[in-house]
Amino acid sequence: MRKLFKLNVLAFMALFSLFLSSCNDDDENVVDEEMFTEFNIVESAQATGDLSSLVAALIKADLSANNDLVNTLSSTNTEFTVFAPSNQAFADLLSRLDGYDSLEDFDTVAEQDLLASILTYHVVAGASVRSGDLTDGQSVPTVQGESLTVSTDGGVFFEDAAGELAQVTTADVETANGIVHIIDKVLLPQEAIDALNGVLLFSITDLAISNPNLSSLVAALIAADGDLPNVLKGAGPFTVLAPTDEAFATFLNGSALSDIPTPVLTQVLLNHVISGNISSEALIALGSGYRSTLADGPVADSKISIYFDTDNGVEFNGVSTVSAPDVKAINGVVHVVDAVIGLPNIVDHALANSNLNELVGALTAGGNTTFTTLLSSTDESFTVFAPVNSAFADFTNPDNNEINNILSNHVIVGTAALSSSLMNMYVKTAATNADDDALSMYINTDDGVVLNGESKVAIADIVAANGIIHAVDKVIDLPTVVDFAVADAENFSSLVGALTADGQPDFVGTLSTPNGTSPAPFTVFAPLNSAFEALTTVPSGEDLTAVLQHHVITGANIVSGDLSDGLVSPATLEGDTLTFSITGEAVSITDGAGNSDINIAVANVQAINGVIHAIDKVMIPDTSN
Repeated sequence: MRKLFKLNVLAFMALFSLFLSSCNDDDENVVDEEMFTEFNIVESAQATGDLSSLVAALIKADLSANNDLVNTLSSTNTEFTVFAPSNQAFADLLSRLDGYDSLEDFDTVAEQDLLASILTYHVVAGASVRSGDLTDGQSVPTVQGESLTVSTDGGVFFEDAAGELAQVTTADVETANGIVHIIDKVLLPQEAIDALNGVLLFSITDLAISNPNLSSLVAALIAADGDLPNVLKGAGPFTVLAPTDEAFATFLNGSALSDIPTPVLTQVLLNHVISGNISSEALIALGSGYRSTLADGPVADSKISIYFDTDNGVEFNGVSTVSAPDVKAINGVVHVVDAVIGLPNIVDHALANSNLNELVGALTAGGNTTFTTLLSSTDESFTVFAPVNSAFADFTNPDNNEINNILSNHVIVGTAALSSSLMNMYVKTAATNADDDALSMYINTDDGVVLNGESKVAIADIVAANGIIHAVDKVIDLPTVVDFAVADAENFSSLVGALTADGQPDFVGTLSTPNGTSPAPFTVFAPLNSAFEALTTVPSGEDLTAVLQHHVITGANIVSGDLSDGLVSPATLEGDTLTFSITGEAVSITDGAGNSDINIAVANVQAINGVIHAIDKVMIPDTSN
C-alpha cells in the first residue's frame, strides 16, 4: 500500500509539473530557483524536464523493497545535497552498459539495488553544501558510503571511483530540504564498477590504465605524443592492439622509453590503432588481409598497413599474436597482443604475408641480400609491384632473362606511389639494360592498374614505412620494344597495325630479338597515333615496308643523351640516315626525304633490347634512291 500511495503521489506531481511547464515558456533546462524553494528535492526534480531520467531512476530503484529513495529525498526532517545527473548523463551511462538499453532493463531486485547504490552515491545527508563552500581536493562522503573528490580547476567537478569527472552545469538550486547541483555525468562508486564488471564499458585509455599488465603501454602513450591518451578517449571507434608489459620489455631490450625519439615512439604506438570496431570474430571470418593503422605512411594522406592472418590464432604482421581478444570499450575494442609491432618496411610486409613466399624466396635465393638490404632502407622510398605466389608458379622465363634483373623490374626507386596517383604513364624501374640504362615500365589505368600490358594489380596500396607495395597477378618480364608498342595502345596502336599489316615482313619477330643477338639492340622512332592520322595517304605494300624500316636503327641503343646538334645517325634499316637538331631540351629530326619538322614527343622508353622515342610525325625515306 505504501508503494501504491507513493506512485499515486508521483503521478499527481507529474501532472502538477506539466501544469507548471504550461505556464512557463522557458527552456526545460532553465531552473527557476525561487520556485523550488517551496518544493522538496523530489518535487524539484519532477518539475525539471532535464531531470526526468533521474526521477525515473529513483522510481525504478524503489521497486526493490530494500529501497525508499523517493520518500527519503522528500523528507524535510533533514537536509540533503544532491548531485543530479542530467538526462544526457543517464543516456551516456546507458550507452556504456552492454545489454542495457534503458532504465527498464534494471528489472531484477539485485539490479534495482545496484541502481539505488549508484543514486545514493550522488547524495550527501545532513548538510546543504553550496558550490562556493567546496574546496579543491576536498573529500565528500556520500549516503552510499564511498566518497567523492572535489576539483575546482576550471569549474566545479566531482571525481568518482573510476577516476572520471562530472562537471556541475547548474549549481546551487535551493529546495525546501536541501541543495541540488545538476551535473553532466552519472557518478559510479567502486561497488557499482565491481558489480558491472564485463558490462560497464570504459574508454580505451581508461581500460589500459586499469589493467596492471598494460602499464608500459600507458607509460608509452604519455611519453610519446602527450595527446594520445586523450585521442584514445575520443569517440572513435578504434581497434587497439595493446602490447603487454612483457612485450614492451622485449621491444625495449634494456633501453628506456626516453631513448626512443618521441616522433618514432608516437608512430609505433599509432601503428597499433586501427579505425573502426573490429572484433576477432570478424577477423577470423575474413581469414587474412590488410587494414590501415593511424601511423603515417611515406606520402601525404597515406597510413601504414597492417597484415592480419588467422591460420594460427589472430596474428599481425607475422610478429604479434592476440593473447586476450575483444576487450570491449565504449569507443571501440582492445585486443591484447604479445609483441610490440614495429613500423614495417617493405621486406617486413613481404615476410608477413604467406602469399608472397615465392617472392621472398626469389629475392633471397642463394643467400642474396641485395634486395633485402635495398628494400629495408629508410634512405629511399620505393614502389614495389609484388608478384603473388601463383604468379611465380605460372612464370616460365621464356627469354631466359637474368632473374635478379627481372625482380629489379618490379621496383621503382625514389618514389612511393599510391594507386590514386598512378595514371597512363611511363616510369623507370631498378632493372637495367646492357648499357646500364634503367628500364621503363608502362602503367595503364583504363581498367584497373595494368603494367606493361600483362600484369594487373590485385591488391593495391599496402603501405610500408619506406614505400608502397602493390600485389600483382603476373611476373613482369623484361620488356622488348614490341612489348611497349603493344601495351601502349593509346599511343601506338596505329604503329602496331602497320607493323602487322598483311604483306609486311615479320617486324614483330625481328624487334623481339633478344639483346646481344643481331640485329638487336634497336633504336625505334615510333610515330604516335596522331602522326598516322595526319597522313594524307597511308602507304601500303613495299612503300609501307620502306617507311617502317626508316624508323628503326639496328645494332645501337641510342638514348637522348647520346644525341647532339647536327648529329647524323647510322643508317636506318631502310638505308637512309637521320639528322638531329637540338634547341634547349627539344629534339627534332630531319628524315631521309628532307622533312625537318619531326619532333621527339617522348624520349627514352627503355626496353631490354632497345629504346623507343615517340615522334609526332611519320618519317619518309628518300624515294629518289
